[in-house]
Amino acid sequence: MKEKKDMIILGIESSCDETSASIVKNGTEEIATVISSQIDIHKDYGGVVPEIASRHHVKNITIVLEECLEKANMTMDEIDAIAITYGPGLIGSLLIGLEAAKTLAYLYQKPLIPVHHIAGHIYANSLVRPFKFPLLALVVSGGHTELIEMTDHYKFKKLGGTLDDAIGECYDKVARVIGLEYPGGPKLDKLAKNGKPTYKLPIPLHDDSYNFSFSGLKSAVINLAHNEEQREHELNKENLAASFQKVAVESVISKTRKAIEENKIKYLIVAGGVAANQILRKEIENLGEEMNVEVSIPPMKYCTDNATMIAAAGYYAYLDGRTADLSLNSTSTATLK
Repeated sequence: MKEKKDMIILGIESSCDETSASIVKNGTEEIATVISSQIDIHKDYGGVVPEIASRHHVKNITIVLEECLEKANMTMDEIDAIAITYGPGLIGSLLIGLEAAKTLAYLYQKPLIPVHHIAGHIYANSLVRPFKFPLLALVVSGGHTELIEMTDHYKFKKLGGTLDDAIGECYDKVARVIGLEYPGGPKLDKLAKNGKPTYKLPIPLHDDSYNFSFSGLKSAVINLAHNEEQREHELNKENLAASFQKVAVESVISKTRKAIEENKIKYLIVAGGVAANQILRKEIENLGEEMNVEVSIPPMKYCTDNATMIAAAGYYAYLDGRTADLSLNSTSTATLK
């Protein structure tokens, strides 16, 4: 790996509905970050509308970049490289960030570093503490549920993943059934604290694989709510939220435990937006104590989409020789490698 002392990277993230820019030093030290969120805009639609998201990225990208440089009291001349999320994500949203990154790389003659969105979530943990290998990364987000083993920086081995819905997507759909507005995941997490797991729900894909499945659990909740309505029974939303969350988290914990045992893991990191879930965080910490495994969970601000994690991942990608020319394109279904 190439090494450079005090490397300053500008990260840009626009894979969904957050327009974000961040400046990070040596992959571990956040200098400045700016995020423009579209949550209030998409709330009326019950989820992210891709075309609306793209339009707002166009409107916000220049403002966010200028604010980030101003916040850091830096100029583009002080930036060593530009890291950009190239995928996966909403293709229209990704292209806005990518074109901004390529324009800056061309104008200021800076290296362009392509970063996989999930690599960004994983490397959010490098902003907390150094990685120890081999490690297991549990990725839990709106679009992904995966178990990934790493033997070194940028050496990813996927052990298993979701066969259908991701856990974050399932949270949002169940929240909608309960009547919670978008984004439903955090609201369901909060509601569950006031309930008890009184409703019986199936544990999804309870087998010996490292894979996950949440579509059956989602369907079970929908059917349960419908049956209660048909019987004219009042649905206890707090208890249903607690029942769903208990089963969903149990599924994640059991697969993670299996991966730790069978791969002799001593360092576990959690990545992705669902890492902000309070019950999951608590159960992961309990699992770490139970199995004598060191656990790293990023602060809340690094769990959801942000450019800080992209800049951090970009640093290690650059050390691994991963740069791109101006022909780099976005893709909605990028494979982590």
